[in-house]
Amino acid sequence: MKNRISAKLKVVPSLKIVSSLCIFLLAIGSYAQNEKSIPIFKDGEAQIVAGFNDSEKWIRHDLFVETSFDTDGDGKLDRVHVAVTRPEQTNTEGLKLPVIYVSSPYFAGTAGNADGLFWDVKHELGAAAPRPRTHVEVVRRGERPIISNSHIKKWVPRGYIVVHSSSPGTGFSQGAPTVGGANESLAPKAVIDWLCGRGKGFTSPTGSDKVEAFWSTGKVGMTGTSYNGTIPLAAATTGVEGLEAIIPIAPNTSYYHYYRSNGLVRSPGGYLGEDIDVLYDFIHSGDQSKRAHNNAVVRDTEMVNGMDRLTGDFNEFWAGRDYLNQMKPMKAALLMSHGFNDWNVMPEHSYRIYKAASEKGLPTQIYYHQNGHGGPPPMTLMNRWFTHYLHGIENGVEKDKKAWIVREDDERDNPTAYDEYPNPKAQPVVLHLQNGAPNIGQLTAKEIKNKSTETLQDDYNFSGSELAQAHSSEHRLLYVTPTLTKDVHISGTAEITIKLASSKPAANLSVWLVSLPWNTEGDAKITENIITRGWADPQNHKSITKSKPLKPGKFYEVTFELQPDDQIIPAGQQIGLLIFSSDSEFTLLPKPGTELTIDTNKTKLTLPIVNGEEALLEAITK
Repeated sequence: MKNRISAKLKVVPSLKIVSSLCIFLLAIGSYAQNEKSIPIFKDGEAQIVAGFNDSEKWIRHDLFVETSFDTDGDGKLDRVHVAVTRPEQTNTEGLKLPVIYVSSPYFAGTAGNADGLFWDVKHELGAAAPRPRTHVEVVRRGERPIISNSHIKKWVPRGYIVVHSSSPGTGFSQGAPTVGGANESLAPKAVIDWLCGRGKGFTSPTGSDKVEAFWSTGKVGMTGTSYNGTIPLAAATTGVEGLEAIIPIAPNTSYYHYYRSNGLVRSPGGYLGEDIDVLYDFIHSGDQSKRAHNNAVVRDTEMVNGMDRLTGDFNEFWAGRDYLNQMKPMKAALLMSHGFNDWNVMPEHSYRIYKAASEKGLPTQIYYHQNGHGGPPPMTLMNRWFTHYLHGIENGVEKDKKAWIVREDDERDNPTAYDEYPNPKAQPVVLHLQNGAPNIGQLTAKEIKNKSTETLQDDYNFSGSELAQAHSSEHRLLYVTPTLTKDVHISGTAEITIKLASSKPAANLSVWLVSLPWNTEGDAKITENIITRGWADPQNHKSITKSKPLKPGKFYEVTFELQPDDQIIPAGQQIGLLIFSSDSEFTLLPKPGTELTIDTNKTKLTLPIVNGEEALLEAITK
């Protein structure tokens, strides 16, 4: 009996345990079923969330946001086409998320490099092109509602909503493209206003059915590359509330700096003969019924009257398309990205804005790699930036190093951190010329008094790379340092002062800083051979706003900056200064024969060298 009672007493608590366990498991199952997907952060970065990662469940829709302008002349405020991609939880669970926004004039297609689209550059300086260029019509491509898939797979799984829009006058967006005009700043502002509950969104381009961004937290970040990188900056200069952070990648921050250099008419690298009106035609993919009006008002009036291909002078037209002049209202945190060997949108574009934003006291970082056009920062940098400024996570990003430079032999996702760019240890070092034409002269830290001037003859048939490699040439002047016995680190912006006389009233002036001997092998790296470059119009020696014809034979002093750089020139190389006239890759190409005479005693190169003159002397002294 005792044993039976004991057994019975033991069974009762066992049943209670099993029952409790079942209830617990059911509760867990119920919790798991009802658990809401929310953004997850680790090490200061937004992580991929399983609940956001199924693209089949993403909600995609498009709409039209009303702007504050009418640029296509139909008497109605223009509406821009917007596409939204968001996790389903923004509908099913009432989840609100921050937005990463990308805008572009390219989403609906471009004109391509059609014959005659570009200006003919083979003519005398100050003269009109020998023939008009061809205006090419863009055939719009793409279907609603998807504008673009860029950035969606990267950011939606990490707890963001991704928004795309087409610029005014492109795709399904109404209005006119202006290539840097006010509407290209106000259009993304209107979209951000709508995302923050202040603007008007509609289901169609002409209807009255409204759309609300109920899923937005009102925190917006923007990014994009090239023109798509320009638009985030354009939006930020409006000071629009809700735009918390931008990551422009290789942005064009000034159309003057893109199409001119120090008074000189210059093409972007790879697009000889392009100008702002060419880019207008290239992107004008909007409503065909509005194109004639847009062409007449923007391209054939405003641009024709303002762009000035005859003198290349800076004027009000160009000033209105320089975002450096519009930065006073800007509040957004800025992470800038660029390549030091970008000869399309050159590295000065990012540095000038980064410097101004830093001086304003805005949160800033800059990432430079050693390659060409494009190239975003590593995902970690972008993620930390948006995580902090859009999700409000305290990850210390504002205390990180200010500059991230990819060294010559490193991958782009492995930059070296520095306190600032330029390197705080960089100091200006003045180098002087010792005559050597038509062969090679010397570039030295010691000032030398030459007995005579040196002359070169312009001929665009000889490329800069050919002239840099030539042991002797009448078409260039070349000055080199002794062979380096130690690495020399250049960081910042070099400056050149040239005292010259021209045989004609106008002449191109081109300067390359090169690393010699030139690597002619097929495996030459992009960081070899060309260090940096610059161009100027001697007619603008006093001011870029007013050119004046040169008096043949009279000497003028021209001072200008080369493109910013951060490069380590290895031991065994020589630093070379190449001076020539027409640059077959970038400038107008007048008939050969113009002579430039250089006063080498009054010409100097200033290089920003880490650890200054002492470091250079150690490297060039045997």
